[in-house]
Amino acid sequence: MKKIGIISDTHGYLDDRIIHFLSDRDEIWHAGDWGGIEVSDKLAAIAPLQGVYGNIDGREIRLTYPKTLRFNCEGVNVFMTHIGGYPGKYSPDIREELKSNPPNLFICGHSHIVKVVRDPKLGLLHINPGAAGRSGFHQVRTLVLMDIEGAQMKNLRVVELGARGGEFENLGI
Repeated sequence: MKKIGIISDTHGYLDDRIIHFLSDRDEIWHAGDWGGIEVSDKLAAIAPLQGVYGNIDGREIRLTYPKTLRFNCEGVNVFMTHIGGYPGKYSPDIREELKSNPPNLFICGHSHIVKVVRDPKLGLLHINPGAAGRSGFHQVRTLVLMDIEGAQMKNLRVVELGARGGEFENLGI
C-alpha cells in the first residue's frame, strides 16, 4: 500500500499545515502551478515527488517537470496534467488520449476548485485537489490524500487547509 498526497496550485506557497498533512505520505503528486522550484525542493524533501508544470510556471519548473505525465502506482494507471477539465468537458489537449487510452485515475489542477468524481463513460476517477496556495479566487485551500493498494484507490479524503488569504484558526494539529 502507498499513501499518496495530491496537491496543486501552490503558487509558491507552502505552510506548516501542508507539510503536516503530507509528512506521512509515501509519494506526493503535484498537478502544476508550483510557483517556483523552491516548492518542488521542499516537497521532495518530504517524500518522492511526481508532477507536471502549470500555466504560471517558469522555465526552471518546465525543464524539471513535463506538461503531461503517465505512470503506474501499485496497480493504478495514472494520467496527470495541469489544465485537464472534467468529465464531459475535458481540455482539447488531452481529450483524445483520455478517450483512446483511459487511465484509472486522472488528475489535474488549474480550476482551484476541488473535485472528486467518477467518469462513467471512461471508467476513471477524476481528481482535482483544488488549490493549496494563497493566489486565486478560491476561499479555502485544499489538498487530497488517498491510499492505493493493488488496483484499489481507497481512504480518499479532501483536507481543508484554512482560508486562502490570511490567518486561520488553529484547528488543533
